[in-house]
This record gives sequence, C-alpha cells and structure tokens, in this order.
Amino acid sequence: KNLDLNPARRRQKSAELRENKFRYMINRIKKLQKRRERIQKKLKVIGLRLTVSRSNKYLFAQIIDMATGKTVLGLSNKSQDKNAQNFGSQFAKQAVAQGAKQVVFDRGGCLYHGKIKAFAEGAREGGLVF
Repeated sequence: KNLDLNPARRRQKSAELRENKFRYMINRIKKLQKRRERIQKKLKVIGLRLTVSRSNKYLFAQIIDMATGKTVLGLSNKSQDKNAQNFGSQFAKQAVAQGAKQVVFDRGGCLYHGKIKAFAEGAREGGLVF
C-alpha cells in the first residue's frame, strides 16, 4: 500500500531532493553574481571604493584604491564589537585618519538592509562621505 517503504523509491526521492537543493544553490549564486556585476558596472569610478561583505556572523570592510587596485584599509568585526553601526563608525574613524574621506560605497551584491545599512549609517556618522 505505502510506496515510501519501497527502498528503490526512497533512493529515488532522496536523489530528487538532493538535485533540487543543488539547483537552488546554483540559482542563488547566479543571482548574487548578477547583482555584483550590475553594481560593478555602476562603479567605474577612479578613486576609493568602500567594499562591504558579510557572513552570517561577521562583517568585512575594505577601502580599495581603484587606480592601483591596492587595499588601503581592511577590517572585520571578528575581534571588535558585533554591532554593525559601531563597527562602521570605528572603521570610518580609522579611514579618515589614513586620509580616505570621500569614497564610493560598494555593497557587494547584498541588499542595502540590516547589517549593511547599519554599517553604512555608522560610517557616515564616523566621517566618511559617500
């Protein structure tokens, strides 16, 4: 009566589930890459770029000189305060101390919401202009 007890059918179902999860991840990665490319097209500016990336726990921020491709300043909030807004203001103060006042904000394909938005607001409070 119950087809789910059949071992061959169970193997087939588990294979289908694995395939669907794989397709889902591929689609997610493709969407993220498209967003990154679309943002990069708009950032064809010579100057300094503030790049932000995030994981589930931490934020990573860099200021990159677009002319040379070198990183001027790079920090993460692994060893610092986990609050994104405080991290943004601390990052901005260090950036201003190194002479980076005017930057272009690159959110790296992430939505301007939550941690990314809080970091940007903190960076503006800290003295960066973008």
